[in-house]
Amino acid sequence: MMRIFGIFQAAPAIVRFGLGAIAALCLVVAAQAKGPALPVGPDAGDMELSPFYRWSGPVPNTPGTLLRQEAVARQEDMPAASAAIRILYSSRDERWNSGAIPVSGTLFLPAGEPPAGGWPLLAWAHGTLGIADSCAPSWAGFRRRDASYLNRWLAQGFAVVATDYQGLGGPGPHPYSYWQAEGRSVLDSIRAAQAVAPGALSGRTLLAGQSQGGGAALGAATLADTHARDLDIRGAVITGPNSTFPEGPIALPRRNSLTMFLGFATGALKDGAPPIEDILSAKGRALLGVARQGCTGDIARKAREFEVGSFEDLLAISPQELAPLRVPTTDMPLSSIRFPLLIATGKADRTITPMEQYAVAAALCAAGNEVTWRLLEGMGHDGAMHGSLDEAFAFASARLEGRAVSANCADLQPPGPPGERDPLAPFNDD
Repeated sequence: MMRIFGIFQAAPAIVRFGLGAIAALCLVVAAQAKGPALPVGPDAGDMELSPFYRWSGPVPNTPGTLLRQEAVARQEDMPAASAAIRILYSSRDERWNSGAIPVSGTLFLPAGEPPAGGWPLLAWAHGTLGIADSCAPSWAGFRRRDASYLNRWLAQGFAVVATDYQGLGGPGPHPYSYWQAEGRSVLDSIRAAQAVAPGALSGRTLLAGQSQGGGAALGAATLADTHARDLDIRGAVITGPNSTFPEGPIALPRRNSLTMFLGFATGALKDGAPPIEDILSAKGRALLGVARQGCTGDIARKAREFEVGSFEDLLAISPQELAPLRVPTTDMPLSSIRFPLLIATGKADRTITPMEQYAVAAALCAAGNEVTWRLLEGMGHDGAMHGSLDEAFAFASARLEGRAVSANCADLQPPGPPGERDPLAPFNDD
């Protein structure tokens, strides 16, 4: 069966648009905007989930301010969690520069009493779910693969905060793969988590993310010096990153996956570009309509129905005509990061190939960073998360104790094409 996305989620039931609430929200956001108004409404993926997600008052300019919290039911796949708390917090719009915005997420606390000094915190960045508000994991719940992964961190004694990202649950579009916006959402979620449980958290934090979330976690790491000098971030664990480094030492052609059209609907077209409907084919427009209300499972089913076989099938113009209209949302600069990075790549990853991830590691090494890159035999895009956990825990233990880790920049070697996938490894579907 053709895989349209690296990861899928069965979408919840389509929820009803609240046009009156969205219109009122538009006035609130526009009144606070310091730049262009934030696009809002059904075309931006906005939906009425519950009153929790709609903040009607002024959003504080201080990033990471906790706006509200509420307890939610714990998932069966996360028995190590003693509490699950939905949060809404302040952040900044990094795509349209419209000012302060509310962002949603979830905080999980491990079982038992916190240790002396408090629990360490894992700030988790999720992979592709969609662009409609109903796809936000704080609302729809976490996929089994992700819930099982986070449960293992909870069992290790970590609290976990998981942002939904800007616009996924909150107002306006979700700027899909726009690393500055996603990275900012991750950093500000850490501050909000500390406000929820100030005596229970130690302040020591690790970043982690998968696929789209690997780029988000790497974005947070890159922004940490300018946006989060106050946070005690000890390291980052990154799997399957979608990041690209045009100034890095490995030159690769731009990746054109079928997920890219999600970005075109949510900030990946330059200001002044034609409307997205004008650049998409009939198939592309049909998928766009599904994406604005459903999640990746819905889009995949529609893509199969229409026999979409390539990125070009979604376009009414050529990729060459599209190129100057695109915002390079995953392109990152060569930057110095103040803490070590562990990057795990599945050797059988065909969604973001080992060579593409090798280029990420090589670029980070070229910038002088402490990077440990691991190539996991038999692991695909999904499987690399669980397949790297033992090393991730060892990395985390060393960093929490202030010990050095063994970087391997000097030993990096091109990985070659993707290998065969181990069908017995957990969650190793790709």
